[in-house]
Amino acid sequence: MNTAAVAPPRRLRRLPDRETSDRLALDDLLDAELVGHLAVAVDGVPVVVPMGYARVDRHLVLHGSTGGGFALRAASARTPVAFAVTALDGLVYARSLFDSSMNYRSVTVKGVLEAVPADEEEAALLALSERLMPGRPAEVRDTRRKEVAATRVLRLALDDVVMKQRAGGPSEEPDDGEDHTQWAGVLPLERRWGAPIPSALTPAGTAVPASVAALAR
Repeated sequence: MNTAAVAPPRRLRRLPDRETSDRLALDDLLDAELVGHLAVAVDGVPVVVPMGYARVDRHLVLHGSTGGGFALRAASARTPVAFAVTALDGLVYARSLFDSSMNYRSVTVKGVLEAVPADEEEAALLALSERLMPGRPAEVRDTRRKEVAATRVLRLALDDVVMKQRAGGPSEEPDDGEDHTQWAGVLPLERRWGAPIPSALTPAGTAVPASVAALAR
């Protein structure tokens, strides 16, 4: 079990007490979420794109397309990028709008994208697929050559990382001057998968595959 601290050390200027250097908390967040946002400047213009990802050891693995353009250009030009992942855990209702807040966990990774070496690309792509749809690769046909040729796998090292989080209820004190008969507290946010919906060309009565059923449960 890796309990090394997230590097580099504290850099938050506002609410620095919300920063954490817990590597396990970082891994838990990255392993629980499915989508992050990749930010990069392209010809002086900021671009932010949502992308599926997976954590593989000390890297984030991203799926790129040879026709996609900007991510591959950023990798080839070694342009600095940022990748952010956020989980909203609840809304914090205080007795004023000013003191109301959110419970959340967020991480921002900065660095340079690099193409996964050719001899590691298949394994990285499989890891990404297994992360997004566990068990699905074993249920579908093999990837065709032209599909492989149209795909690039990029990775971003988890070296320059800042993680921030908030948990708990609203800030309140017995003598804070607020009307304590006014309700205050936390509304937790819970997420779950819904019932599977077959595609239009899937014959009626076709069994839901194990991978889908397992995730839906």
